[in-house]
Amino acid sequence: MILRKSTLALTVLLVFPGTTPAANRVNGLPDAPPPAAVKPFQEKVCDTTIVDTYRYMEKLSDPEVTRWMQEQSAYTRKVLNRIPGREKLLHKMQEFDDRKSAKIYNLTITETDRYFYLKQTPADETGKLYFRDGFAGSENLLFDPSAYTGDKKGSYVIGTIAPNNDGSKVAFTVYPNGSENAALLIMETEKAQRYPETISRCRFASPSWLPDGTSFLYNRLEPSGKQGKNSQYASKTWLHRTGSDPSTDREIFSSALNTELDINPEDIPDVSYDKESATLFAFVSNVDRRLKVYYSPASELEKEQITWKKLFEPEDEIHDFAVRNNELYLYTPKNAPGFRVLKTSLQNPDLKRAEVVIPEFRNAKLSGMTLTSRGIFYKLSLNGVQEELYHLEYGSLLARKLTLPFHAGTITLSSKGFRYPEVWAVLAGWNRDYRRFRYDAESRSFINETLSSPAQYPEYGDLAVEELMVRSQDGVAVPLSLIYKKDLLKNGSNPVLLYSYGAYGRSMTPFFSPSMLLWTWKGGILAVPHVRGGGELGDKWHTSGMKTTKANTWKDAISAAEFLVKNGYTSPGNIAINGASAGGILVGRAITERPDLFAAAIPQVGAMNPLRAETTANGPVNVPEFGTVKIPDECRALIAMDPYLNLRDGVNYPAALITAGINDPRVIAWQPAKFAARMQAATASSKPVLLFTDFEAGHGMGNSKTKNFEALADVLSFGLWQTGHPEFRK
Repeated sequence: MILRKSTLALTVLLVFPGTTPAANRVNGLPDAPPPAAVKPFQEKVCDTTIVDTYRYMEKLSDPEVTRWMQEQSAYTRKVLNRIPGREKLLHKMQEFDDRKSAKIYNLTITETDRYFYLKQTPADETGKLYFRDGFAGSENLLFDPSAYTGDKKGSYVIGTIAPNNDGSKVAFTVYPNGSENAALLIMETEKAQRYPETISRCRFASPSWLPDGTSFLYNRLEPSGKQGKNSQYASKTWLHRTGSDPSTDREIFSSALNTELDINPEDIPDVSYDKESATLFAFVSNVDRRLKVYYSPASELEKEQITWKKLFEPEDEIHDFAVRNNELYLYTPKNAPGFRVLKTSLQNPDLKRAEVVIPEFRNAKLSGMTLTSRGIFYKLSLNGVQEELYHLEYGSLLARKLTLPFHAGTITLSSKGFRYPEVWAVLAGWNRDYRRFRYDAESRSFINETLSSPAQYPEYGDLAVEELMVRSQDGVAVPLSLIYKKDLLKNGSNPVLLYSYGAYGRSMTPFFSPSMLLWTWKGGILAVPHVRGGGELGDKWHTSGMKTTKANTWKDAISAAEFLVKNGYTSPGNIAINGASAGGILVGRAITERPDLFAAAIPQVGAMNPLRAETTANGPVNVPEFGTVKIPDECRALIAMDPYLNLRDGVNYPAALITAGINDPRVIAWQPAKFAARMQAATASSKPVLLFTDFEAGHGMGNSKTKNFEALADVLSFGLWQTGHPEFRK
């Protein structure tokens, strides 16, 4: 199996405060709360002088800041709730949800064919943990987070699910109110009985069970205050034995213990045990997709301290790997921007002489693979919007393309490992719901083993999907996906929701969301530009939209919007631009560079002040993606990509709905708040600039179903209102 572990997936410039809160004088809306206080703070960053008007907001505990954010949120809630048509969208989302008697997700299958998964019914706000033996086995409830109280007020959700090899035990994380401040719990499966210990501070836990089935390795953050100001600094990997007190756990891998390995305090150290090779793999993780890994025989656990050998450094450009017997299969873009798979020995790895198993393809990206007893199954992505599946037998040079049950925009592969024949593919598209199939190599057929209940969506029976290539400002062709009703007229008046991301090399492959498609149900166009910074066209697509090349990300989005206007799909007064998290940079910089091109901007929990992100707990780990103020070129790039710093007084900015989560551990809530305050003061238009901070949520990972529906209804109704849709005008 693939072993990579995921930890996580911002001359003189003067910024002066505005004096006229034009956005607070909006006709037809409730009386707006007072604008934020102006308190200029001046400093020099690299070679640039910055006047940071709202620096004081970075102290979220300040009663003045809290009060302002609460007043803004209450006002925004009133405005959004009064949008005609919003309630109808919300009811439609709930109706869609009722059509599926069960949604099943976060599936993990053990070697003994025991299934662990989260299941959500229309009556559930979040998923409950179940298990069954085999696809057709009887279902058993293990844990209901709605009945869990923990040590925090509010609602809990389940995160990571990690069963041991035979499925007799399972470790899993729970966290409250979207904080991702997870606790690790352990259960005995057959008895559905919890073990007594609760392990706190387990945001990056990633439990990896040892062969005895009773012990596992996991990452844990240090106690509050011990790591200084950064709550994510100096985390450690520990060895825990089920049923024991966590205070007696043994430290296995950390920056403090392994000083010889030069582990940065912001990096996340974690260790995986590979059963087949009896090897420990120690990862030093941040957002850099290039792995830094050490390894050691598992027998070293018997010693007082493990001796680690270097396996990969970032310069080796290994993005993922898998183990088969004593062989390493390496997924890499080195000398192959579209990726290829190499093979070398685990005992004596030689990356320079590694054998090419799957070569790079000229017009496609090798987007993933999994190992089975029958060979390697891998997928090729065409422009990030269509995927094909191939089967390569071990020792063969020729792969066979498999005929899929339907045209797939997205394929997600999984298997139980190289000793087992099973391989599963989850297929989906912009207008095709997710379906899970097991491939039978003997009959060369796909068998439907979808766990979620089926549902029909006749509302989307007439959708058209256009996959285009659009020239960006520098001549580079950018993929653009358009989804709309087949009878749409190119009359320049169609509302467009331009939704994008563009960071971390993550591809925005086609996904099926009945609720988001409500934009098309109302006659609009859903436009998804696959901008640089993502991974749709290979590794260079990512690296040409990060750090000093980050401008390509928002310029690609601007070019997509210009294409839609030029070709009659829409006009500037009908385009709403939306993105979340790192996508906030794309949204913010698109509207600050081309405010005339958009009717509305909707950055959700967005990175709106990346120059200051390095001062936050989650900031240092993101330096490999966005850069650091400590390197002049990267510092200047951070200023250039910073939406907050690029707002200008007296500009007719579009309407904006800006959201934040007070418990957000990824993008701290003051980033959106500062941007909203500055935009309210700077804009010369009469369009609303709204800030909504959810004081019972974080980055979205722990949201209840109702909260997710309400947030999306806000996005769609605000966008349709501001693009002039007749059903949503006040």
